[in-house]
Amino acid sequence: MHRTPALCLALAAAAALPSWSFAQAAPTTATSACPALLNQQFPRLQDEKPQSLCQYAGKVLLVVNTASYCGFTPQYQGLEDLYGRYRGRGLVVLGFPSNDFAQERGSNQEIADFCESTFGVKFPMFAKSAVRGGDANPLFRELASRTGQAPRWNFHKYLIARDGTVVAQYSSLTTPQDKALVGQIEKLLGPP
Repeated sequence: MHRTPALCLALAAAAALPSWSFAQAAPTTATSACPALLNQQFPRLQDEKPQSLCQYAGKVLLVVNTASYCGFTPQYQGLEDLYGRYRGRGLVVLGFPSNDFAQERGSNQEIADFCESTFGVKFPMFAKSAVRGGDANPLFRELASRTGQAPRWNFHKYLIARDGTVVAQYSSLTTPQDKALVGQIEKLLGPP
């Protein structure tokens, strides 16, 4: 079924739940230990080489399920801007393309080319996978378990503290420039 951007926005608005926060973790320094949540591997989008999420231990993470053909697709630009702005302080945006909402039908290489050429995406992206239901990849299964909320649409966001604690989840309607989201990121990053 083909969905137009207007339909995408309408369905997402109907599915959106208010954003809410979980345990407010204080920033910690990076340690050699990998939090259980990150102790897994996923193929990189561009070349499908396995990448350990442990390489992001000690960072503040914003994990997002993405799609190329959705009314929220322009959020790629905001995510890239957020990554560029706070990367030096320890923020990493992690993108997980998914066709769970029938809006990401391309191959991994097509998705990578689209993200690079259309939005200049430089933040880490992983191969297309399921993000909800029984087929959800292990990271998204765990995020849904810890927050009680699986993605209800594309560009659902999970914020993870430096110690691997899931701090908050945000619906697709929350843009990367949202003041509450940015404020929470700054709080987790600590002073510049």
